[in-house]
Amino acid sequence: MSQKTNQAINTTRRRILQASAGAGAALMLPAGVHAQAKRLIVSDPGGPYTDAYRKAFYDPFFKETGTVVVNVARESQPVSLFTAMVQTKNYIWDATILTLSSDIPILESRGLLEPIGLKADEFPGIMPEAIRPDWLGVDVYATTMAYRTDKFGANGPKTWADFWDVQKFPGRRSLRRNALDTLEQALMADGVPADKLYPMDLDRAFKSLDKIKAHISVWWTSGAQSTQLIQSGEVDMISTWNGRSQSAIDGGAPVAINWNQGLYSIEGWGIPKGTPRADIAKQFVRFCGDAKRQAMFTDLLAYGPTNLKAYDSIAPARAALLPTAAPNIAGMVLPSPQWWNDNRTKATERFNAWLLG
Repeated sequence: MSQKTNQAINTTRRRILQASAGAGAALMLPAGVHAQAKRLIVSDPGGPYTDAYRKAFYDPFFKETGTVVVNVARESQPVSLFTAMVQTKNYIWDATILTLSSDIPILESRGLLEPIGLKADEFPGIMPEAIRPDWLGVDVYATTMAYRTDKFGANGPKTWADFWDVQKFPGRRSLRRNALDTLEQALMADGVPADKLYPMDLDRAFKSLDKIKAHISVWWTSGAQSTQLIQSGEVDMISTWNGRSQSAIDGGAPVAINWNQGLYSIEGWGIPKGTPRADIAKQFVRFCGDAKRQAMFTDLLAYGPTNLKAYDSIAPARAALLPTAAPNIAGMVLPSPQWWNDNRTKATERFNAWLLG
């Protein structure tokens, strides 16, 4: 195991110890709950996710089962740490949030996920793409276009072809410094229908990117940066995650989200194979598939539930802001997990070389 992975494990272990020390206070545990209370350690993306998941999943699970859910912030790329834990049997958490397109194909191909035995008929209303035997998607975010309404009014760009059209839509632009999503956007800008993106024509994608490269003011690398760019008006249009655009809107910025030709991603729970707390982890994963519980996290996190029956419990005004609301998801597509698993290295290396060229 590499020194870098060892450091990641040690850092995460320290976070868990710190989180465990404060878990009782954070949960306001009843006086009868003592230091030996059952614990389940999970990792999530942190920030607003933690507050939203605590409201929807962690605290309700404790109330129902008596098991304290201790959460730590997930590594931005959890696959390496997940792999190391299974290989060394050094389990520093028992379940983690994994992304369908980025993480699941790799972990499944290596046999690293604990079998859960999930079946779609256990969860009426669940999106078909959000459930696999060893993974349950619980939220959906989308990479969409956002633009400044003080620049474009009601006539903002509606397609990626519009984003690429610097004559019709002059202004400062920003794209993500990442091959995933950006290559799909380049192809759609060149006229490829969303349902015909795969197998991806990389030559065509990079020819399309050549046309816009000189007009990209910023290639952003973090969600916080993308929010700042559109909120401050440093750029007039941007490709970013809908939650980041929504944060700018909530902060009073004149920003609109265009859901058309968006690319949605599904995040959910996976369990490292062999963890000694697998049974309680499986119970927790199933717990998170409930429609009403998923509805609860949308109050704090502008991402969509995967159990579409959750919309029965979400106010219409809030539902309109979420990726899986019927009018929003209708114009979006899920990036192919299999294509990216097979071609990620090639596509990423070519993209990085293109940026430097």
